[in-house]
Amino acid sequence: MGTATTATRDRAMPWKAAVASAIGSILEYYDFFVYGPMAALVFAELFFPAASSEAGLLLSLGTFAVGFVARPLGGIVIGHFGDRVGRRAMLVVTFLLTGVVTFAIGLLPTYAQIGIWAPILLVSLRFLQGVGLGGEWGGAALLTVEHAPAGRRGFFGSLVQAGAPIGVILSNGVVAVLAGTLSREQLLAWGWRIPFLISIVLVLVGLVLRWRITESPEFVRTRQSSERVRLPVLDALRHYPKQIAGAVGVHLGDTTLGFVQGIFLLGFATKVLGMDATAVLLANIAGSAVNLAVTPVIGHLADRFGRRSVLAAGAVALAVWAFPMFWLINTRSVVALFAAFAVGSVIVATIFAPQTSFFAELFEPRVRYSGISIGFQVATVLGGGLSPIIAQGLQTGVRGTWPVSLMLVVVAVISLVSVMALRPPAESGRSRTAAAGRASGDEVDA
Repeated sequence: MGTATTATRDRAMPWKAAVASAIGSILEYYDFFVYGPMAALVFAELFFPAASSEAGLLLSLGTFAVGFVARPLGGIVIGHFGDRVGRRAMLVVTFLLTGVVTFAIGLLPTYAQIGIWAPILLVSLRFLQGVGLGGEWGGAALLTVEHAPAGRRGFFGSLVQAGAPIGVILSNGVVAVLAGTLSREQLLAWGWRIPFLISIVLVLVGLVLRWRITESPEFVRTRQSSERVRLPVLDALRHYPKQIAGAVGVHLGDTTLGFVQGIFLLGFATKVLGMDATAVLLANIAGSAVNLAVTPVIGHLADRFGRRSVLAAGAVALAVWAFPMFWLINTRSVVALFAAFAVGSVIVATIFAPQTSFFAELFEPRVRYSGISIGFQVATVLGGGLSPIIAQGLQTGVRGTWPVSLMLVVVAVISLVSVMALRPPAESGRSRTAAAGRASGDEVDA
C-alpha cells in the first residue's frame, strides 16, 4: 500500500510542480500589465504632483522601468542560491517577496500624505519587486522541467509559460473593469489600489501549492554527488557564455513581439488610429486567450519534433509576419485588429513555449538556475523594457509603422541565428546527467 501511494504521488508531482510554477508566471505577467497602465493613468498625480504633467508622466513611467532594471540582478542573486540551496526554497522566497511587495504597493501613502517619501517608497518597492520576479522564472522553469517525465519536458515546461497569457488576461480584465466602472476621482482616491491588493489571492494560493512540492530530483542528485560549485553565476558565465548569449537571442524574439503587441499597439491603435480603447483591450485579451490555448500544444510539438525545430519555425514566422501585422491593423477594422492580435499571439507562443525545456538543457544542473536566469532576464530587459519605447520612437519619427516592422524582422533574425547556433545539451552536461539518470533509473531528455 505504501509503495503504491508513493508511486501515485510521484506520478502526480510533475503536475503539481507545473501548476505551482505557473502561478508564479501568472503573478509576474499580471504585475507587469497592471503596473504599466496604473503608472500611465494615475501615478503621475498621486506620486509626482509637483512636476509638470509631462514630467510627472515620465517619472511615473520611469518607476515601471525600474522593475526591468532590477530583474537581471534578481536572476543573478536568486540564481546563485537556487543552484546552491535548491529550486524549491528559492521559489518560496521569490514568490513571497514579490507577493508582499505587490500588496504593499497597494497600501502606499501618496505624495499628498507623506511628501517626497511616497515616490521614494514606490521606486524602492518596484525595485524589490523586480528582484523577486527576476529570480522567479528560472526556479519555476527548472522545478517543472526537472520533475517532468522523460520525453515530456517540452509539454510540462510549456505549462509554466501558459501562466503568461493568464496573467495578461487577468490584468487587462481588471483594468477594463476599473476603467469602465469608476470615475476619474474614484480611481485616484482608492480604485488604483485594487489591482495590487487583490494580487494577494494569487500569492496565498501559490504559497500553499509550492509548500507541497518536493525538491527537484536533478538538484538532489547534484547535491548528493558534491557537484555544486562555490559561485554558480561565475561558473556559468565562464563555461557557458555561448549558451547564455543564445538564450538572450532566442527570448528576444517572443518578448519583443509580446511587448510591442501588448503595450505599443494598445497606444498606437487608440491614439494614432483612433480606435475604441475597449475594442483594442478586448483584442489583446482575445489574443492572450489564443496564446493560452496553443501553448500546451506547442509544448507537445516541441517534444515530438524537437525544441530547435519549433523555435526556428517561430522565428521565421515572426519575420514573415512583421509587415502584414501592421497592414491589418492600419485598416482600422476591428475584425482585422482581432486577427492581428491572434496571429501574433500564436507566434509568441511558438517561440516562448519551448524555452523552459530548451534553456534547461543548455546547462548542467549545478549552474542551471543561474545560467537560464541571466539569459532570460537580460532578454526581458532588452525586449520587454526597451522595445515599446523604441517602437514608439520609430513610429513617431517617420509617422509610419514600417520601421517597427523592420525592427521585428531584425529581432527575428537574431532569434533564428541564436536557435541554430545552440545544440543542447552540451556534451559534458549530457554525459554527467545521463550517468546520473542511469544510476537512478531515469532517462534523460534529448
